[in-house]
Amino acid sequence: KDSQGKNQTEVKEFILLGLTDNPDLQGVLFVLFLSIYLTTMVGNLGMIILIKIDPCLHNPMYFFLSSLSFVDASYSSSVTPKMLVNLVSKNKAISFNGCAAQFFFFGSFLGTECFLLAIMAYDRYAAIWNPLLYPVIMSGRICFLLIATSFLAGFGNAAIHTGMTFRLSFCDSNRINHFYCDTPPLLKLSCSDTHINGIVIMAFSSFDIISCVMIVLISYLCILIAILKIPSKEGRYKTFSTCASHLMAVTIFFGTILFMYLRPTSSYSMEQDKIVSVFYTVVIPMLNPLIYSLKNKDVKGVIKKILQKHIL
Repeated sequence: KDSQGKNQTEVKEFILLGLTDNPDLQGVLFVLFLSIYLTTMVGNLGMIILIKIDPCLHNPMYFFLSSLSFVDASYSSSVTPKMLVNLVSKNKAISFNGCAAQFFFFGSFLGTECFLLAIMAYDRYAAIWNPLLYPVIMSGRICFLLIATSFLAGFGNAAIHTGMTFRLSFCDSNRINHFYCDTPPLLKLSCSDTHINGIVIMAFSSFDIISCVMIVLISYLCILIAILKIPSKEGRYKTFSTCASHLMAVTIFFGTILFMYLRPTSSYSMEQDKIVSVFYTVVIPMLNPLIYSLKNKDVKGVIKKILQKHIL
């Protein structure tokens, strides 16, 4: 027994209850999410290949974009395949270690994306504010260090959260009211005192998200000031168009994350959270390559060139 007198048994697996137990709806969701996942993988891996093979896209902005595509494909893959299997399978179990691994990798790549988007905002600021010094400010070595720092920060934070969450005792139930191993439902299942976990998670999440959002806001404020100094309307539009894709991606990502993680505990609704989680685990990784390919003239130009070459 634990200190509170509850019976404890060692949990070897969890049951993911998923989005719905309606068989008809499960079939529809399977087809929908499979289509989205395939689009996500084709879009993100295609973007990486496109950037690698075309010399026109060998600059810092696209180096960061290829890293973002890798992160999007990775964090979608940490959740979606298991969700798809559970939609068509009666066995919805995930092992304790499998749950911990999913928790760690999802958190790692989600955190890395947060830092990457902030770095990409700074990159756009450096390119627009001082274009002559841009090649020096964003040299290959600096770009590599920024990417490495993003991954270290993302994986480091996830390691702390994973260690703190999976050292807890789980008793009474192993049924997770979610489609993947996420923090709130796991803490809810624990029969340990989760007060410290809540404080650490809120502190780290708040610091990471707020610091990244501040970098984005300050960068775009400086970008706006620089754009307003451009005399011609055409010049202002051309300059702004270079960061329109990133601004859209940032707004969607941080808007969802802020809604999800920086709310009072009293306002949590597991059913509402599951719907929001679908958006940032499944939909956002698909949207990013679409946003960058549809809104970016360089990417559109390379795609058009490749299509014409192969069609002709």
